[in-house]
Amino acid sequence: MTKLNIFIETDFNDNTTKSLEFDNFDLKKILINTKKIMKFILNQEQIIKSSCLYKEKYNILTFDIVFCNDDKIKEINKEYRNIDKTTDVITFALFADTNENERFIFDNEINLGEIIISFDTMIHNAHNEPHFEDKFENPIMSELYFLISHGILHLLGYDHKDEKSYKKMMDYQNNIIENLLFSK
Repeated sequence: MTKLNIFIETDFNDNTTKSLEFDNFDLKKILINTKKIMKFILNQEQIIKSSCLYKEKYNILTFDIVFCNDDKIKEINKEYRNIDKTTDVITFALFADTNENERFIFDNEINLGEIIISFDTMIHNAHNEPHFEDKFENPIMSELYFLISHGILHLLGYDHKDEKSYKKMMDYQNNIIENLLFSK
């Protein structure tokens, strides 16, 4: 059984009001549900066969989730992607984006990388462009798990550079969330 080391961090500016809303989040529940999402994904053969984990030997998977505000994610987006605007999620897929011959596994542990989520954009999208209307008791939590599952798929090497790959990723995300978070 794979051990999951998932760390949740924040990088808010002192002047953000959204960080106050963040204080109401149940980080323990978010961590538990993120582990459920990851375990579900690891048991989906069709997802794993096309991922950076296929045929790799490991016992531990590690990644970080960092919550920030729009100012910070815009700064990151500009610096690393040369796009001067905010976005909802950015991933740094350390393992997947490394050449297969240069991937580093130490003591059977793979560091997949980092998922950065803009708390501001997440809240805006939850209220204005929800992905799962009326299925989750809280549209913000629905958006959060949508972004986490999206980020995890990126950490595993998935991308959406064209319509076909975007649809495939969205189908996987919908399946993950429907099966895990909305099933009774």
